[in-house]
Amino acid sequence: MIRAPLSGLLAALMLAAPTAQAEPLTVLTAQGAVTVPATPAKIAVFDIAAIDTLTALGVIPDGTPDKLYLDYLSAVPVTPMGTLFEPDLEALAGLTPDLIIVGGRSSTQVGALSPIAQTIDMTIWEDIPGEARQRIEAYGTLFGKPEQAADLLAEFDAALTAARAAVAGKGTALIVQTNGPKVSAYGKGSRFGWLHSALDLPEAYANLTPDTHGDAVSFEFIAQANPDWLIVVDRAAAIGETASAQATLDNPLVAGTTAGQKGQILYLSSGPVYIAGGGYTSITTTLAELTAAFSK
Repeated sequence: MIRAPLSGLLAALMLAAPTAQAEPLTVLTAQGAVTVPATPAKIAVFDIAAIDTLTALGVIPDGTPDKLYLDYLSAVPVTPMGTLFEPDLEALAGLTPDLIIVGGRSSTQVGALSPIAQTIDMTIWEDIPGEARQRIEAYGTLFGKPEQAADLLAEFDAALTAARAAVAGKGTALIVQTNGPKVSAYGKGSRFGWLHSALDLPEAYANLTPDTHGDAVSFEFIAQANPDWLIVVDRAAAIGETASAQATLDNPLVAGTTAGQKGQILYLSSGPVYIAGGGYTSITTTLAELTAAFSK
């Protein structure tokens, strides 16, 4: 009797056996619980916060927007599939991703992208720290990295605890964003309002509108609010234009506030908080800057 080599028999059995498929997973998205394929082999991501957290977990997208904006994402290979606002449908179809992730600025594209591949909306908007934690957990589950996700969550919680302790008893704060010569203020319920709610940081003015773009304010308003701390986000710097926040706020009315008199005007690294709000590196960077400033 002629016997087939053992290696040949094993190969034949492997070919004959059905391929094991990972069971689909249910993950929490901005639109509720969604069932998605486990450990998708190829993904396209149109949300900078998602790219931020995914790369912190060691997951590299196969398709991205044309610009990632942030220095700490400079090592991520950019495979342009359009912009955050206008994905390139033809390029995406050629990529044949198993999953497309959108969020924030690209969240309106779910309908256009779904015919190409399953598309999930991972927007982080209302409870920034809470939703950021949910996304870390979801990505850890989805990509088979629960231990890495647990490590990130532990570091996340430690950063939040340290910042909350640092701001305790240090007075009121007013959060403003400059956009060239324009200034807007943000209170609880706004895109930057989590700094108040999550850290128990008292507002210098408690009646701001929880609006996406903040309330347009004047230097007189800042003087009347008289914050102990002025926390500044420079939109121009965040999107790669010439930074101008210091020049905009170089004003006697601002200088006369308690924040101005005590040197308690904090210019945040604007790219992380403005471009990738809720991403793991974004949020821990902001928390570390607050902890350092308020601890002095």
